[in-house]
Amino acid sequence: MRSTSSKNRTSRAARTAAVVCAGALALSLTACGGDDKDSGGADEPSGTGQDTASTVTLPKLDGESLEVAAVWTGAEQENFKKVLTEFEKRTGAKVTFVPAQDPIINFLGSKVAGGQPPDIAMLPQPGAIKQAVDKKWAKPLGADAVKELQENYSQGWQNIGKVDDKQYGVYYKAANKSLIWYNAAVLENAGAAEPKTWDELLTTAQTVYDSGVTPFSVAGADGWTLTDWFENVYLSQAGPEKYDQLAAHEIKWTDPSVKDALTTLAQIWGKKDYIAGGPDGALQTDFPASVTQVFTGGDQPKAGMVFEADFVQVNIADTPAKVGTDAKVFPFPAVGGTAPVVTGGDAAVILQDSEAAQALATFLASPDAATIQAKLGGYLSPNKNVDSAAYPNDVQRRMAEALIKSGDDFRFDMSDQAPQAFGGTPGKGEWKALQDFLKNPSNIAGTQQKLEADAAAAYGN
Repeated sequence: MRSTSSKNRTSRAARTAAVVCAGALALSLTACGGDDKDSGGADEPSGTGQDTASTVTLPKLDGESLEVAAVWTGAEQENFKKVLTEFEKRTGAKVTFVPAQDPIINFLGSKVAGGQPPDIAMLPQPGAIKQAVDKKWAKPLGADAVKELQENYSQGWQNIGKVDDKQYGVYYKAANKSLIWYNAAVLENAGAAEPKTWDELLTTAQTVYDSGVTPFSVAGADGWTLTDWFENVYLSQAGPEKYDQLAAHEIKWTDPSVKDALTTLAQIWGKKDYIAGGPDGALQTDFPASVTQVFTGGDQPKAGMVFEADFVQVNIADTPAKVGTDAKVFPFPAVGGTAPVVTGGDAAVILQDSEAAQALATFLASPDAATIQAKLGGYLSPNKNVDSAAYPNDVQRRMAEALIKSGDDFRFDMSDQAPQAFGGTPGKGEWKALQDFLKNPSNIAGTQQKLEADAAAAYGN
């Protein structure tokens, strides 16, 4: 979702172990359009999870205090706080949530410089973990946390939390970033079908437009959403080998494959009437608003579809729509031969080593912690021992099952693998270049040149 990284390439393991198996997930979501009659929507969680049976042994920590920093806001933050509350109940420790800002590495740098770093930070990319290690901020995980990871995570999810073969990160939260959510009444009224290919998506968009509704809501104010658009198109069109090469800056952003992807994106971004508010309006629309304007207004919302990850459900919960009935989802359509599925995630990293910090990292690696947040909706866990029944609706259950079944066959968000200056800073690098491209999608060559100049400076090559 958000991006930060270090001035270096991510490790081969992180690059290799990173998009959920597209075929498996695409198959699993084809049935997600059906009504979810056997469970509540994301806004009707089946309990808070505080009754979750204990599977992990934690020490008594009466009198101990911890701070946990993350960029999460709104319902995402509140749901995570419920997990921290359960840890407090089990151990006697006091945990304070510290709201951070993007880019989180800069935020942490100011805390470290002031001598008050949080005990644990939730870092949203492999590059940020590497940077924290390089700066000697991060502390290795202890034996108990590593044991939980080995029992509950595939090797791939363990690897992307490693630096130089030492375990630093617990990937507590995962994201499937290859989904398009839609207002069911809009597509039904238009007579539009869920598309499986990019050409079919263009047909669906035109059909929705002809019915009197703007096809897409785009969160252009948040540059990270635009990088996700690009990554899905690029992965499907150029393929995983090129994706890995571009992620590591082993090929330049002036490569013809990037031109092809931008040209494809311009088929939607270049049609002002296809985007709510046009490009100027999109550039003033943040991510939460991009979701809200699709699922408010009944069958006459400001837009019919919005692209983004499974965590869209958290924002849908703030609207009258219910997931599985009013709000439905389909996989990002195939641009090339295979539909893409890009994944992201947030890892717990210890900055101040202590028994309490190690205990919290161990808890976050357990099924206990993940099950609590799974029940609250808008969340996916890479923990393979979380029962899919914990998720509050069929849509999310299918996404969670597909994530686990994919094993290690996945790619991680490209911008999250990039140096912070290029892939994770508002108003700079890839975020800014793609915002400028959204405003002027005819400037493909200029966009490529800007992307390459910024990437070369950030990667140091």
